[in-house]
Formats: sequence, structure tokens, C-alpha cells
Amino acid sequence: MIRGGDIVKGTCLLQKGQPFLVVEREFHNPGKGTAIARIKMKSIKDGSVLTLTIPTQQEVEDAIVDVHTCQYQGEDQDGYHFMDNESYDQYEVPVEGNEDKKFYLKEGDNYEITIWEEKVIDIKIPYKVIFTVAESENYVKGDTVSGATKPIVTETGLTVRVPLFIKQGEKILVNTETNEYVERVNS
Repeated sequence: MIRGGDIVKGTCLLQKGQPFLVVEREFHNPGKGTAIARIKMKSIKDGSVLTLTIPTQQEVEDAIVDVHTCQYQGEDQDGYHFMDNESYDQYEVPVEGNEDKKFYLKEGDNYEITIWEEKVIDIKIPYKVIFTVAESENYVKGDTVSGATKPIVTETGLTVRVPLFIKQGEKILVNTETNEYVERVNS
């Protein structure tokens, strides 16, 4: 059991006898009364979406899952391929339902994957990831406005808006929840 206030994005809950992965959560603390958590969950089996409002002190049933640190090996038409760093077991995560994670997976990097009843149900993407700028337009000096940005494409194909001074080949830190540029990284 887990309290409503302890639920975070990526938590796996049991509802209607099947596992649901929390994809969004929002806490609301009214001036009077009990604080609540608004939870949006996605069914792991059929992809249906369920929204719940839970008082933060109320307990709900969580699904017992295993988390493994695995190295991303690559992708094919069937799915994303991972290898467990300890047991060397191979895992395949279907692309369907995980399309949004494609741009954050880099070959050779480690990710935590969540397994429920011997089936991979989630890939945990770090909050911030370092990318190399693969494509970037040059700008003309003086052709700027305060806070001006331009779109760039990373080595994984992710498009991010960055300040005009960022050049092709440079490394940048990106917030994976908002797809926003954080800072330039000196290597």
C-alpha cells in the first residue's frame, strides 16, 4: 500500500486488478480540508487512461515491480532493446506506447526499466540528459532580440529551442519533462 501523497510519476498502482502507470500527478492543498493528489494513469495492458483524485493520507494498492538498471542496445521495428547490467538478460520494450521515449534513448547509456510479472512496463528517463547538437542554423551577429532562440536537432532527433550562440557539435543539457534547454555543457 502507498499513501496518496507519496505517489510520483512512474509509480505503478493496481486498479481494477491490472497495473496502471502514473503518467501525471498534481497536488492540490485547499485552504480548508485535506490535501489531494490528482493522478492520471495509463493501463499497461490496454493503454486506457484513468484519472483519480486521492486524499494524500489515503492508501491505495501499489503494484509490486522490479527495477533493473539496463544498458540501451538499440532499436528495431519491434522495439527498444536493453541488456541487464548484472544478469546480462535481454529485454525488449515495444515501441507502441513508448514512442515519446525514443528521442531520449542513447545507445550505451544506462536506464532503469520497470518489470511487472516478467513484462517490461516502463523505461525511466532521467530528469535531465546531455545531448550533442547534430544540426544547427548559424545566425548573423546583431540579428538578435532579447532572449532569442532557434531550433536545433540532437543526435537522437529531438528538436529543442536553444539560445542563438549554441553551435553544431556542442553539448547541451535538456530537461526531459519539458523538452527545454537548460544550459551548455563544457566537456
